[in-house]
Amino acid sequence: MKLRNAAIAALMACLVAASAWAQNLSDLIGAQNQGNSASQASQDRVDNIVDQTRDITGDYKAVLKEIDGLKVYNQLLQTQVDAQNREIRQIDESMDQVTVVERQVIPLMIRMIDGLEDFINLDVPFLVEERTERIGNLRAMMDRADVTAAEKFRRVLEAYQIENDYGRTIEAYVGTQNIDGTDRSVDYLRVGRIGLYYQTSDTTLSGAWDQSSRSWTPVGNDARGQIRDGLRIARQQTAPDLLTLPVAAPEAG
Repeated sequence: MKLRNAAIAALMACLVAASAWAQNLSDLIGAQNQGNSASQASQDRVDNIVDQTRDITGDYKAVLKEIDGLKVYNQLLQTQVDAQNREIRQIDESMDQVTVVERQVIPLMIRMIDGLEDFINLDVPFLVEERTERIGNLRAMMDRADVTAAEKFRRVLEAYQIENDYGRTIEAYVGTQNIDGTDRSVDYLRVGRIGLYYQTSDTTLSGAWDQSSRSWTPVGNDARGQIRDGLRIARQQTAPDLLTLPVAAPEAG
């Protein structure tokens, strides 16, 4: 009986010891699991920090590239600005020079117009009204502020070119001529600047300009026929042909 009780007591002691060991083991496993969970949480935080750091690093590199691009763009803009500033300075200098040139050109153009008017007054008197009107238009243009100096100079040169062209062309035009105190409608024939002639529509009266005496002189029958032929040639009514017209002898030099 005593032996059985001792065995039961020993068994009970073993059971108590096993229960305590199991409890300790459970506690250890729980602590281990808690440690693992804490480690996993720490690792997750580390991973998040690494991801955030990687994102920040990527953003930083992207910003650096953008900054480099902006630097290049700013350099290009600065180059353009510098070029524009140089161009502005050149324009300012050119405008100053234009002002100086304009002050010199205006008097020159006025002298050119005066000279052209004197030349017309001394020249063979063809198209007098037209040529005089051209001079008047040039003088009126010189007083206009809405016409640039360049355009004024172009118009003056154009007038000179027109006068120059008269010297190598033939022309027929209608006008009025005073003959024996009576104004009559006549046809004028201009051959360059060497000959100016008139002829009435019935071809009965003709005359030639004498530059040396600055007067009109009558011409004979032969010349009247030549003047008639010259008028037809000038009007392109017949083919060009040789004309025999009275021409004043050149003045002695």
